[in-house]
Amino acid sequence: MLDTLMLSRMQFAANISFHILFPTITIALGWMLVFFKFRHNRTGEQIWLDTYYFWVKVFALTFALGVVSGITMSFQFGTNWPGFMEKVGNIAGPLLGYEVMTAFFMEATFLGVMLFGKNRVPNWVHTLATLLVAIGTTLSAFWILVLNSWMHTPTGFEIIEGVVHPTSWFEIIFNPSMPYRLSHMLLASGLTASFLIAGISAYQKLKSPTSGVSDKPLKVGITAAAILIPLQIIIGDMHGLNTLEHQPQKIAAMEGVWETEQGAPLLLFAVPNEQTRSNDYEIGIPNLASLILTHKLDGEIKGLDSFEDHPPVKPLFFGFRIMVGVGVLMLLVSWYTAYRVWRNQPMPKWHLMGLVAMTFSGWVATLSGWYVTEIGRQPWLVEGVLKTADAVTTVASSNVGISLTIYLTLYAVLMVAYIRTLFFLAKKRLPEYQSDGANTAQSIKEVSV
Repeated sequence: MLDTLMLSRMQFAANISFHILFPTITIALGWMLVFFKFRHNRTGEQIWLDTYYFWVKVFALTFALGVVSGITMSFQFGTNWPGFMEKVGNIAGPLLGYEVMTAFFMEATFLGVMLFGKNRVPNWVHTLATLLVAIGTTLSAFWILVLNSWMHTPTGFEIIEGVVHPTSWFEIIFNPSMPYRLSHMLLASGLTASFLIAGISAYQKLKSPTSGVSDKPLKVGITAAAILIPLQIIIGDMHGLNTLEHQPQKIAAMEGVWETEQGAPLLLFAVPNEQTRSNDYEIGIPNLASLILTHKLDGEIKGLDSFEDHPPVKPLFFGFRIMVGVGVLMLLVSWYTAYRVWRNQPMPKWHLMGLVAMTFSGWVATLSGWYVTEIGRQPWLVEGVLKTADAVTTVASSNVGISLTIYLTLYAVLMVAYIRTLFFLAKKRLPEYQSDGANTAQSIKEVSV
């Protein structure tokens, strides 16, 4: 039977996996709403306003699920991980408080104006409310990622009688990994929201090829994705170099490097074997891992044998490759679609169906990357300060198992309901606009025949 530690880790993983899906959308979607609103204010075109109000509904639904799952997750600091707050509460508590005071209240307050302020407040107030909600979502991400980054690269503290106390809030907030982790997450949110918009818009185009209502949001979503994915690759590389400096054992696990070596290959595929401390079925490109990580063909990468404690290898090895694989697919799809959209070329049915299939691709990349980040910190909860095993509750494993089962069942139901609701909203009666929808309809007909 699984012990309390493993069950508590599984429960927190389930909660944070479910929760992170929704802020990953709302952080960037808030700024998309600002863009839609500004476009309507500038052009006066009704399509921009209709697009805005459709995605406001999606934003509100997503925001609600993010709030509920976030509250549930925060409870676990007390129920499952009491040692966390006992040890580092002097830092974690204020940072979480800042998030509530500077971000959550702003989001919750002005979201009401966004939803119900139409024809009740002046247009400039409604636009300002949209802007403040977008700022609030970004501030929320900032404070949460400050805390998460500090747990990976803790600075600006001292330990007195076994308890962590802050010595410099500047060093705590701007810890070594924060700028890279924040940038990486904001870009991930932008890609997630972009493909969500593109996928839902493609679904609307399939359901009503001549309406034209989805043309502009599809163009916005896919253009944003085409711009953001190269930036994400650059930031990801910088984040990797930062991780190599501060958490080299994580990089070793991600790359499957068991023994320190120079000119390490980039493994395209392998099956890490923890028992033999080697990789089975290796397929790699010689020297490329060293070149990417050290910018030298014969650069040295420390192996897992250099570290007393290191994370489990398989989750990091495969999680990293899933994230990169989905990222490459996003790059190809977004650039190809952007090429066709900007040249006003008709999009055949297979292309639209492909975009629909990619609707939640951002979730896959985000979750796999998040697992790499968080599992890569093990066995530490706060790197070098607090081990995960030292923070777990003493509650019986059976109790944790029951709550875990309840959470998993509830989250499965909510996830199905959320996705079904999105597509239900998308296929409701669509207004008609002048567009290239006729060309799209013809291309769909031709491909179907």
